[in-house]
Amino acid sequence: MSIKARNYIDGQWMTAQRELIKSYNPANFEEVVGEMQSSNERDVEIAVEAAAKAAKSWKHLGYVERGNILYKVANELEENLHIIAETLTKEMGKTLPEAIGETNRGIAILRYYASEGMRKQGDVIPATDQGALMYTKREPIGVVGIITPWNFPVAIPIWKIAPALIYGNTVVFKPATESAITAYKVIECFERAGLPKGVLNFVTGSGSSVGNAIINNEHLKGITFTGSEATGKLVAAAAAKNSVKFQLEMGGKNPVIVMDDADLEEAVSGILSGAFKSTGQKCTATSRVIVEEGIYEALKERLVTESKRIKVGNGLETDTWMGPCASESQMKTVLDYISVGKDEGAKLLVGGERLSEGDLQKGYYVSPAVFEDVTPDMRIATEEIFGPVIALIKVKSISEAIEVANSTRYGLSASLYTSNISKALEYIEDIESGMVRVNAESAGVELQAPFGGMKFSSTGSKEQGEAAKEFYTTSKTVLLRG
Repeated sequence: MSIKARNYIDGQWMTAQRELIKSYNPANFEEVVGEMQSSNERDVEIAVEAAAKAAKSWKHLGYVERGNILYKVANELEENLHIIAETLTKEMGKTLPEAIGETNRGIAILRYYASEGMRKQGDVIPATDQGALMYTKREPIGVVGIITPWNFPVAIPIWKIAPALIYGNTVVFKPATESAITAYKVIECFERAGLPKGVLNFVTGSGSSVGNAIINNEHLKGITFTGSEATGKLVAAAAAKNSVKFQLEMGGKNPVIVMDDADLEEAVSGILSGAFKSTGQKCTATSRVIVEEGIYEALKERLVTESKRIKVGNGLETDTWMGPCASESQMKTVLDYISVGKDEGAKLLVGGERLSEGDLQKGYYVSPAVFEDVTPDMRIATEEIFGPVIALIKVKSISEAIEVANSTRYGLSASLYTSNISKALEYIEDIESGMVRVNAESAGVELQAPFGGMKFSSTGSKEQGEAAKEFYTTSKTVLLRG
C-alpha cells in the first residue's frame, strides 16, 4: 500500500487540494511508493508565516529544552528505524544495509545536536573598563529554508534541521520530490516528539514553485541548499538579491590518487566502495582514479575483476551490493555520459550497460563502469556524472597526480593511498579540497566533523559538527555595566 504524504504546516497535517505527485520505486517502476502534495506559493506562504510566528517563543524556550525535544525525535526515529530504512530503499534504491546505516546516522546527528543544549554558546572577553562585563552570545538568524536532494533523504535533512532547531531557528523544509515520502516519514518523528507548532514546516512540490517561493519570501533569513551547481547558483542569486544568508553544497568530481607504494588491496576496496556504493550517487563519490604508472596495470586488472563481481539488483534483496539509479532521468544521464566517454576516445574496460534481464527489466539498473585512456580535459573527467562510473588516469609522480586532481572546478573530497609520509604531507598541503583523506575512501565524513568543499563545490560556511553554528547563528557582543 502506497503512503499518502501530507504537508506539515503550523503543527497540522494538511493537503494542498491539487493533483498528487507520485513517487515510484526505481527497482520496479510499476510500484508506487507513495503520493505527495503538489504545493504552490500560497502553501509556502502559510508555512513561512507559521515559522515566523513561532520564532520568538522557540528561541525563548532555551537550549536545554530544545535539546530535550531533539532527544525525543532521535528516540522516535530509532523506534521506526526499519520502517524508514525500508521506505528509503524502495523510494531511492540504495541497499537496505545502506539505508539502515543512513537512518542510524540521522539518529546520531540528532543526539549530537541535542547535546549542544548543554554546551557553551559564548565567551567572556576582557573589557578595558574594569567595572564592566563583556561577553558574546549566539542568536538564531530566524526563519531558515531547507532544500535537500534525493540521494540522502534521511541524513541530509537531519544534518540541516537539527542544528537549525537547536540554535533556536524555525524551519520551512522542502525535500526533493524523488524521495519526499522518506522525508515525510522522518517529519512524522518530529511531530510525535512534541515539537511546538510552527517550528518545523514541511512542504512538498516542485522546485520551480515551492523552492522559489521559499527563497523569495520576505520572512526568510537563511537558506541552506544541497543539490546541483546550476540550481545552487540560482539560489545564491535570489538570496543575495534579498539579503538572505545562504549556504550551498553543489557537488564534486572527487579524485582518488594511488601511489606505487600503496596497499593495493586497501586501495581497490576503497575505490570500489567510494565509487559504486549508493550507485555512485553521492556528492563525495569517487569518480576519478589517478594512478602512478608503476602500479597502474595491477590496479586496473583488480578493479575490472572486482567490478564484474558486483551484484546489482533490488536493494531489499540480501545479496545485492549495488542498487538501481534513483530515477529514469538519472539513469539516462549516466548512460549519456558513458556514450560521451566513448566518443571522446576513452576506453570502456567493463560495465556501462543498462541491465534488463529477469527481474531487472522493470528497474533503472546500470552496470558499474570503468574507463581508461582518459585525459584530464575529457568531460567524464571534469563533469559530475553522479553514477557508477570511474575514469582511470595514469601519472608519473605525486606532483603530477595533485595537479591532475586539482584540474576541475570542484573541490569537495579527495583521497590518497600511499605508505610514504612525505607524499602524504605534500598532498595534504597542495590538494584543493574541503575534505582530505589519506588511505581512506573519498566518500563519507564523520558527523562531528565539518562538511563542505572548495571552489564550486560549496559556498558559505561548512555543515555538521560545531561548524554548523556559524551558519545558523549570529554573534552578539554584550557590554554590561552595573
